[in-house]
Parts: sequence; structure tokens; C-alpha cells
Amino acid sequence: MAEMMTPQEIEALFTREDGQYLFARWGRPIVPVVFGVDDRTLEIVKGAFEAVVALAGHEMAETDPELGVNCMVFFFRDWDELIEVPDLDRLIEGLGPLVERLKAAGANQYRVFRFDEGDAIKAGFVFIRMDEEMSRIPAETLALGQVVQTILLWSDRAFRDVSPLALVPGGGRVILRPDIAGVIRAGYDPVMPAVARDPSHALRLAARLGPPQ
Repeated sequence: MAEMMTPQEIEALFTREDGQYLFARWGRPIVPVVFGVDDRTLEIVKGAFEAVVALAGHEMAETDPELGVNCMVFFFRDWDELIEVPDLDRLIEGLGPLVERLKAAGANQYRVFRFDEGDAIKAGFVFIRMDEEMSRIPAETLALGQVVQTILLWSDRAFRDVSPLALVPGGGRVILRPDIAGVIRAGYDPVMPAVARDPSHALRLAARLGPPQ
């Protein structure tokens, strides 16, 4: 059986480096587009979005009336490639300095979000630099991990030490951890707010996890 997360553990998932609690979910259907992959990988990433969005009880759409597409996933070999993407600097303020910081840090992934007037997520940008480490990860595992980290505004340190994924015992297959799946479902409960800044929100999430499965 999967163990339920405690309110303290849930609170840590949304408490940022500066000590502030901040939860946000998508406030509109997700319309993803993927760049830099072959057709097989494209289908894998699309399937990961469909699975996680269905788990959340959220929606996907063919187009966003304001943005066209609202979740862009980029696979590439070098951070400098982002500078060459047309109009990306208009979508992401300070793209040049950001790229320099990521290069200096040796980063191989990064996520940027934009928010609507109510501070719910309205757009997401996922950057994956396919270095040696990333290239060793199976496409299904990589796609699921990135989509899970895009479905909510997790803390910048939420999965720094522990993955949101887990191996199925004896099968070698990777799945979303049941406790994290429970938090995602609870976060998208219609009675819950799309945005929360008070740590007591974690208590409300915990109350919706239900008994262990």
C-alpha cells in the first residue's frame, strides 16, 4: 500500500527556497507543443500529457484562444540554441541572461511559467538539454517526469533530491509515485483554489488524499 503524505510533507512540496508557500495550478486547458524530437518521442510526450492531465481531472485542448499554444517543450543539445528560436525572447523576459545563468550552472533542465490575472498558470515553457545524463533516461521516463513537474507550480526544491517517479517492483517500469499522484488529484479538486499562499492549504490537500490505496 502507498503511504499517505503528511501535511508537513505536502507543505514542503510548495514551500520555496525563500520560505514562501506558493501553490498554483493551470487555470485553462493545456495546449502543448513539442520541439526538437522525432515522431516517436513526440507521441510519448503527448501521451504523458494526456495521462497526467487525465489524472488531475483537468483538460487539454487543440488551441488556446489567447496564446494558440500555451505549453512549449523544447529538446536541444546546447542552451545557446534557445537564443535562435524566433520570438522566444518576447515570450520569456530576460531570455539571454537566463541562458547564460543556466550555462554557467551546467543545468540540463529548466521550467518557466506565466500566470493569468488571478495568478493561475496560463503558460509553461519546458527546456531539456539532452546532455549525457538526460540521454541515458528512457523517453517515457523523461517525458512523464517533465509533465508531472509542469502540471503544478511545485517548489523549486520539491524534487531536487527525490524523484516524483518510482520503479515498479520486479517490472522495471517507471510510474508516477502514488503519493504525488494523490497530491495532483487533490490540487485539482474543483472546490480547492487555483492559487494558494497560506501553508494551511497543505492541510486541505492532505484531507483530500483519502485512505492509502
